[in-house]
Amino acid sequence: MGNRYACLAAVMGLSLLAGCSWLPQAQEKAHATLATTAQVDERFTRLQAVVEGQCGGRQEQFTQQQRRLDEVDADLGEVGSLLRQLRGDVARLDGKDEPRRTESQCSNAERTSLNNKEVLGRSEWIGLPDVGTYLKARIDSGATTSSLSATEITRFERDGEDWVRFKLGLNDDDSVVDRVRGEWIEASVDRRVRIIQATGEESRPVISLLMTLGPLRETVQFTLNDRTHLDHPVLLGRRFLLDIAIIDVAEQYLHERPEFPGGRPAADAGADEATDADVQPEG
Repeated sequence: MGNRYACLAAVMGLSLLAGCSWLPQAQEKAHATLATTAQVDERFTRLQAVVEGQCGGRQEQFTQQQRRLDEVDADLGEVGSLLRQLRGDVARLDGKDEPRRTESQCSNAERTSLNNKEVLGRSEWIGLPDVGTYLKARIDSGATTSSLSATEITRFERDGEDWVRFKLGLNDDDSVVDRVRGEWIEASVDRRVRIIQATGEESRPVISLLMTLGPLRETVQFTLNDRTHLDHPVLLGRRFLLDIAIIDVAEQYLHERPEFPGGRPAADAGADEATDADVQPEG
């Protein structure tokens, strides 16, 4: 029995000696397989370059897709206006058998209406009931969208939607209800448009405001941008004009200036209109 324990003790001792001699070799071999710090940095740099390249490509694709969406949105607006015009033409054709009235002279009301469209001069007074003021507007069929002069445009979020806060961009000689000068205006953002200029791209918010012009009362989309370097704080483009108005470039202010509390009466508008007599067209 004693011999058996002695043999077992001898075997265990040899095993421990063998283990001690093997362990450093195994550790040395494992260390040899580990990458150096320089190799890890190199691999990380290559991986980072690959990820940045993929992200950059996706960002460019996103930008191109956003441009296409803006173009499609503009085209849809044009198509909708053309459809409304087509429906009007069809309605007029349905009544083509009705006798036509011919007169040698037109009354003032007929003079500012042609084929159910209002005739506008190259400059007109508009009203913004939601803001509480009148403003001068330039009518320009060469512009796609309408524009409202704004400064200090600040973006914020309300109930999960994009909104903007801004002030009307006005000069000292602009005709306006005085109480709205410097007043903050808030509106939800319908969309944003990208403007490509020589200095690069610019994103501008588009809002909707109720607008009056003579007998017209329409909700109009305005692009907000600073127009203080121009003569008119408002520009009305062809999206507004389609189906409802045409321009007589030889005339100005064919429609009466709207009146608002705190503003000057419409009868006094002539003095403000006289300042536009020698104004050059805006570029």
